[in-house]
Amino acid sequence: MSNLYQLALDELRSVADHMDDAAVDRACEMIGRARKVVVFGCGREGLQIRGLAMRLFHLGRDVAVVGDMTAPAIGPGDLFVMTVGPGENSTALALLQVAKNAGATILVLTAQPTGRAAAFADSTLVIPAQTMADDQGPTASAVLPMGSLYEGMLLIVFEVMIAKLRALLGVSP
Repeated sequence: MSNLYQLALDELRSVADHMDDAAVDRACEMIGRARKVVVFGCGREGLQIRGLAMRLFHLGRDVAVVGDMTAPAIGPGDLFVMTVGPGENSTALALLQVAKNAGATILVLTAQPTGRAAAFADSTLVIPAQTMADDQGPTASAVLPMGSLYEGMLLIVFEVMIAKLRALLGVSP
């Protein structure tokens, strides 16, 4: 294996070593209880959360992606899941306000738990990875630039969540 692959995997492993598995379990329980799940993420995070939506659909969950023309309105009993690694952006904050006003439960995934987005959350799942908000200086990733470390970890966290949800919901492979 090339040294760069190993370094990238080491960076991901370092983040995985600092994940709060109890928080992942709480997120899975929230998804399992929700009447309907609506997800959102900007840019490349949006691509990752669309993958989660597809996996949730495969598990038989009622799920939609904000921005798709078939995305329904949400309200009490529904779960709004947002990834906003850097902690905030104007689109995220606007959508979180809409979800809060509608009475939906909110789960925010972020690397910046003190960011403004987390203040809307009923639960926050911290992914302690570098994003574009903190990609400068001596602690910056050596291999996975900008938000790539966070986005790569999203894929891993989402796949772990699906494995946990499969067991929680009693869904066979």
